[in-house]
Amino acid sequence: MLPRARLLALLPLAGVLAACQSPLDYDLRGQLGAFNTATAAQSATSSRPAPDGRGLITYPSYQVAVAQRGDTVSDVAARIGLPPEEVARYNGMETGDKMRQGEVLALPRRAPASLSEGGSSTPGSVDIASLAGQAIETAPLTSPNPGSVTTTAIQPAPKPQPAKVQRGPEPVRHKVKRGETAYTISRLYQVPVKSLAEWNGLGSDFAVREGQFLLIPLKAERTAEVTPAAAAVPVAVTEPGTGSETPVPPSASKPLPEEKVEPAAVKPAAETLPKPELPKPTRASSAAMAYPVRGKIIKTYSKGRNDGIDIAAAPGAPVNAAEAGTVAAITKDSNNVPIVVIRHSQKLLTVYQNVDNITVKKGESVARGQRIASLRGGDDAYVHFEVRDGFESIDPLSYLN
Repeated sequence: MLPRARLLALLPLAGVLAACQSPLDYDLRGQLGAFNTATAAQSATSSRPAPDGRGLITYPSYQVAVAQRGDTVSDVAARIGLPPEEVARYNGMETGDKMRQGEVLALPRRAPASLSEGGSSTPGSVDIASLAGQAIETAPLTSPNPGSVTTTAIQPAPKPQPAKVQRGPEPVRHKVKRGETAYTISRLYQVPVKSLAEWNGLGSDFAVREGQFLLIPLKAERTAEVTPAAAAVPVAVTEPGTGSETPVPPSASKPLPEEKVEPAAVKPAAETLPKPELPKPTRASSAAMAYPVRGKIIKTYSKGRNDGIDIAAAPGAPVNAAEAGTVAAITKDSNNVPIVVIRHSQKLLTVYQNVDNITVKKGESVARGQRIASLRGGDDAYVHFEVRDGFESIDPLSYLN
């Protein structure tokens, strides 16, 4: 039998061992004086939404891309249709960096709605959908040409199917600062570090890097408390003839004096009035848009393959604005060939690709039929013309006669 003094000395150790029967608190969220965050750390969080076929998770304010097994940053960027250098730089990585399965990449801007299949007919590849999206986001809310008859005709354009956006609350994106760890970030947002790792595809060591974007897990949804509607006030219904007495009109008690009404002047018949002569609509003015170039269509619209039409003409031929609007963007493709984007309403844009000698500037208002550029010389004397309703392309022939 142990001496009484030694037995008393072992009692605190036994208490510690008994406490180990409960799950270990690796995140140091146990009892630390009066500060206790264990309850918040163990609170349930919802699962991360499943990405789409390209690995995208779309929220109202941003998008993220989820890597597959064996992916590099370049692989993910190619799958979603954004430049690898831009995606890598935004996440503080190199284009050839290997990624873990389920690891999340933040996107500097929205990925194009669809990828081109079978290549583009234009000399250099360019993300027209993203370019159109940027033109919409940076444009003012008012229309550049209010009161235009042709703009009114453009408004009932075919509505594209909206992108699949995650409903409900949007996760916070946290950019990792120097000295931060997964544990300090999980304590900052009161979420379990395990959930933080699962949402962002972290490794077993929970390592994070400076400049990395992390999605903060959302707490599990709770049943919303519904406030009962106020009881309807009963409406008293009376039987016919039992309500308030109907007052006697003055004409029933005393007849009104007779009035002598003078005959009104007779207006001439409408047929005798001269009819204003209205201008007869021409082929160009009756269409919602005018052809940017008068030439031969060498390639027609095909959704996902050719998001516009290609019109060939003589080298140096003028390229005109299809409709009045504002120059929303002037950029170049990968072969340094200029592109012009004109905004006609809040979401409707036209794109003029493979042009030269641009005569307008960004932010400048242009009229329908105004020259904005010229066709390139040589064998590439054609314009690639697109009509876009937001991110979605529309067959330009539906606007042209």
